[in-house]
Amino acid sequence: MKSSLKLLIQVGDQKFEIKLDSNPTSQSLLDQAPFSVEFEDFAGLEKIFYPPKKLSKENAPSGAKPSKGDIMYYAPWGDVALFYKDAGYASGLIPMGKIEDIDGLVKALSKSEKATIIKI
Repeated sequence: MKSSLKLLIQVGDQKFEIKLDSNPTSQSLLDQAPFSVEFEDFAGLEKIFYPPKKLSKENAPSGAKPSKGDIMYYAPWGDVALFYKDAGYASGLIPMGKIEDIDGLVKALSKSEKATIIKI
C-alpha cells in the first residue's frame, strides 16, 4: 500500500524527506511526530533510532529484506532502521517506506547523531 504520508528528518539545518507506506506501523510513527531522537549506527548497514512509543505491528508481515534507502521497524527491539546498504531477510522487520537521499542523511549524521522527526 503506497500513500503520500511524509516525514522529515532534520539534522542541524539539513532536512531529509521520507515517503511512508500507508500501513498501521507507519501511521503510528507519524502520530508521534514531532520528536527528537539520537541515531546510532548498527552493523555498518543501518542508522537506527527508538521512537518515543512502540509502533503498531497490526497487519505486519513476519519479516522483510531491506534495500538501500528503506525505512523499517524492527519490532523485536522497537527501533526504526534506515538502511544505507542492502541487507538480508530478517524476521521482525516491518517495511515502512523509503528515503531518497540516504547517502546525504548518513553524511549529516556523521556530524551529529541528533535529529528531529517532523510530520509534513
